Amino acid sequence: MNIFERLLNQKQEKIVPLFDRMETIKDQKVRHIYQNDAEKALSFLKSYVGSKGTFNAYRRDLERLLQWSALKAHKSIKELTRDDIEAFVGFCQKPPKSWIGLKKVPRFVEEDGIRIPNKEWKPFVVTVTKAAHKEGERPQKKEFSFLQTKDLFAILNSFFNYLIQENYIQSNPVALIRQKSKYIRTYQSPIRRLTEEQWQCVINVARDMADHDPDKHERTYFILSILYSLYLRISEMVSTKRWTPQMRHFHKDTDGNWWFATVGKGNKHRDIAVSDTMLESLKRWRTHLGLSPLPTSADKSPLIPSLKGKGPLTHTNHIRRIVQDCFDRATIILTEQKKDADSLREATVHWLRHTGISDDVKRRPREHVRDDAGHSSSAITDKYIDIERKARHQSAKSKGMR
Repeated sequence: MNIFERLLNQKQEKIVPLFDRMETIKDQKVRHIYQNDAEKALSFLKSYVGSKGTFNAYRRDLERLLQWSALKAHKSIKELTRDDIEAFVGFCQKPPKSWIGLKKVPRFVEEDGIRIPNKEWKPFVVTVTKAAHKEGERPQKKEFSFLQTKDLFAILNSFFNYLIQENYIQSNPVALIRQKSKYIRTYQSPIRRLTEEQWQCVINVARDMADHDPDKHERTYFILSILYSLYLRISEMVSTKRWTPQMRHFHKDTDGNWWFATVGKGNKHRDIAVSDTMLESLKRWRTHLGLSPLPTSADKSPLIPSLKGKGPLTHTNHIRRIVQDCFDRATIILTEQKKDADSLREATVHWLRHTGISDDVKRRPREHVRDDAGHSSSAITDKYIDIERKARHQSAKSKGMR
């Protein structure tokens, strides 16, 4: 009887993480009550190591499925039926408190040079917003809400189709569910972005800091500029195994127009049109670094060098801290001026991408913004157009009761 079988026979179940991070999973060996299930899931996950976001989403849901199948349904995934999948979705929407954590922790930790399962890890996590946390509010398990049902169906469907191709199962139980809509709450979440006043305050804060302490804050101003102007995701700013942003990725075409090349979500390459304002910000940054104002195609120096050494920046935490510092300073200024700072307290780095897209779609053709943002369709870009929403509210504002 292995450790997982012993855990299963205990009166109080103990949930053990199965899959480690993307960087180490290629060499990982996984153990599970139903070992073949785990090995098939591991093989499936390895095909997604080129995209961190996709990998993390698939790992999250497959881990939950394997845990539930073994510890709750007491079945191999080979035996799961349509009713079982419906039961699993219902379980995810309302998991027991013993499956819910109050903070995000790594699945595995290092002990004596060996990666071992983290005892504090849970398959589900409840969190509170940044502003609520600053006010002293702490997460509570009873407040847990599951919002990824649509994604869950898509991921499970993809996984079971893979198992059919591997001759591991005969049919896809997810495909047999005819009324998935009853599990999915349709809700169009608003685009989370800074107001024009908030963004102007944030970028002014960054520029002032760069003027007064360039050694420390020229990178601050450049990072804020590029996140907003080029709609970059934070993952596109740092070096990874699949892509390292370099100065030469700013390049000029035969018409004299400047572009920035990046590899983004889904491992997709795209060229982003560079504005004159962004080009001036690039010149300022390169001059500070002691480089020529504009790069050549041979310039392989990192876009954002590491604080220590000459290599590229490899962790997003540094960027998060820089941006958060600007948000905090801008919040203080706006509050003192009795201006709107409430939503800024909730803002994250990704809001800068949303803000840049939202501002540009007001004055540029949406197809141009779509391609620069890397959206798969214009329908996604349309979500950033809030002119009709404003007009709708304006027409309703003066409604009376008679």
